[in-house]
Amino acid sequence: MRRLALRSRLALLTAAAVAVAVAAAAFACWFITRDQLVTQLDSTLRSQLETQAARADGYVDAIIHPCQTSAPSGDNLPPGLTSVQVVTADGQRCLGAGAVPVKVQGNDVAVADGTRDSAAHDTRTDSGHRVRALTEPLYRGQVRTNLAITVSRPLDEIDRTLDHLAWLLLAVAGIGVVGASTAGLWVARTGLRPVDRLTEAVEHVAATEDLNVRLPVEGEDEIARLGQSFNAMTAALASSRDRQQQLIADAGHELRTPLTSLRTNIELLERSEATGRSLPPEDRRELLASVKAQMTELAALIGDLQELSRPDSAAPSLTVVPLHEITGTALRRARLRGPGLTIGADLAPWYVRGEAAALERAIVNLLDNAVKFSPPSGAVDVSLHQGRLTVRDHGPGIPAEELPHVFERFWRSPSARSLPGSGLGLSIVARTVHQAGGTITLAPAEGGGTLATVLLPGAPTAPPGTPPET
Repeated sequence: MRRLALRSRLALLTAAAVAVAVAAAAFACWFITRDQLVTQLDSTLRSQLETQAARADGYVDAIIHPCQTSAPSGDNLPPGLTSVQVVTADGQRCLGAGAVPVKVQGNDVAVADGTRDSAAHDTRTDSGHRVRALTEPLYRGQVRTNLAITVSRPLDEIDRTLDHLAWLLLAVAGIGVVGASTAGLWVARTGLRPVDRLTEAVEHVAATEDLNVRLPVEGEDEIARLGQSFNAMTAALASSRDRQQQLIADAGHELRTPLTSLRTNIELLERSEATGRSLPPEDRRELLASVKAQMTELAALIGDLQELSRPDSAAPSLTVVPLHEITGTALRRARLRGPGLTIGADLAPWYVRGEAAALERAIVNLLDNAVKFSPPSGAVDVSLHQGRLTVRDHGPGIPAEELPHVFERFWRSPSARSLPGSGLGLSIVARTVHQAGGTITLAPAEGGGTLATVLLPGAPTAPPGTPPET
């Protein structure tokens, strides 16, 4: 069964279901018709029996005296004719004129000896012909005797009718099954046509890696939902591939500059050694400092790329962490990078669900931006109250037309391209804040500079069971 094609299985199952339904209906129809015919025959026998019982007692006496137990002319009763016989309490039978001998059964004897009031059953003649018999007690006046009268008719006419009905039902069932198979195959082909299109599209994508394939979606059924899901999947894959290619291109562009500078400085040092012309000590120190700075920039860029390349689904599980402590640690690192700056902090306790290392890296990136764009003797203000973390510098600020691009990967303001950095810091900040369920915005600050605002859900006190602060 599993080796068959899906449409073949659907057609076969449809045909089987219809065959079972038709067979059940045919059997029910046959048995209902049989019961109706037998009930009608019993009614006819009862009417004839009442006619026989209404005759004079001499008619019954003529059957009993003399008692004839077999028919000299045989027992082939013509269809539609009724046979009459009297049954005694000891199981003997006496045939009426022209009657066919019918086998006496226990129900007939029970009616004769007064155990039962009536008996209707199928029985056979002495030669084996099937008949329907009805037995009721005989009365003399109002007194019940130990005799019973049995009237019977052949079942040939009922059997012929049921045989004709059976053949008719069999033919109808066969036509129904064939029709159901044909209809099932047609329905399977029609219903699975969208699945065929989906299969062809998947095979095309697997063979060509063309993610621009889209399926036409009609209706709102399961097949339409499957088509919508496929279109959404290919669109997401295409977008992911485009972002990956863009990331590779941008990373290559960003890596080219420090590598070129590093290569130039190293070649200059190598040439001085090869020619025997030593560089002046001051120039040599500058070259070595430049090499060290380029290596540091490359290391930072590679770390940023690794952070951004990590999929969201691979992010570590979030735990409750003290945001005020994390911010304090980031402040200490930022003060080392801007020794001439005044970095003020007003931090109130606030606990959030996130990753401590990632949050610290994000806050350090925000503070690095503030330090980078602040004047040499400027100030940076940091505040944390009720989950609202703000970092405000007093630098030149960000032009309004550049604000929509500040969180894009590798985007750098034209005025900041001469400064150190890869353009990935704010992208990492936005990703970390979003993973913690928060939001981040950058806006011009009153009086000049830039105000970065991070909103993170949490509480001023740690929930029960939180590890103690260290």
